[in-house]
Amino acid sequence: MSDDTMAPATTPPQADGLAKAADGLRDRRTVLRCAAMVALAGASAPILAACGGSDDASGGGTTPSASGSNSAPSASGSASSSAPSSSAPSSSAPAGGGAVLGPVSDVPVGGGKVFTDAKVVVTQPTAGQYKGFSAVCTHQGNPIGSVEGGQIVCPFHNSHFSITDGSPVSGPAQTALPAVNVKVEGGNIVESA
Repeated sequence: MSDDTMAPATTPPQADGLAKAADGLRDRRTVLRCAAMVALAGASAPILAACGGSDDASGGGTTPSASGSNSAPSASGSASSSAPSSSAPSSSAPAGGGAVLGPVSDVPVGGGKVFTDAKVVVTQPTAGQYKGFSAVCTHQGNPIGSVEGGQIVCPFHNSHFSITDGSPVSGPAQTALPAVNVKVEGGNIVESA
């Protein structure tokens, strides 16, 4: 055999392997980039959903069912204090058109009750006289916590408000709680226009 019979080598085997490796690396990088983008897109969806706002008037949360599955708890033994309530009565729209906040029995004379879902605090300064106020403190916008000792109390900075007119009694709040129109209808306290 002579040197004439051998076929000339066109590309050294090492160079051909490097070219294939570079193509594979390029493809691998593309796959990894795509996988990373898909992972980022999938991970950002729940984050964006968690940042979504609420369009309902109560500021979010759940809406009680009309069947009355959420029943209001009975008033505590103390006549002048009440913890916040997020429960709702059996009907959310009486004949008068306002939202039912709860039964009158939940609001003690000389005290009140915070209805957290509606962001309303209802007081009864004297028997049969019901007053409604915003349950958002005028100091820094925190939720009102309770009605104790004849005063509406914001637990965040210890602002106290009058159960009669919502005016500030003590603490850093300088502005009265805005009034909310309420009325008694069929044994329930109803937010009215």
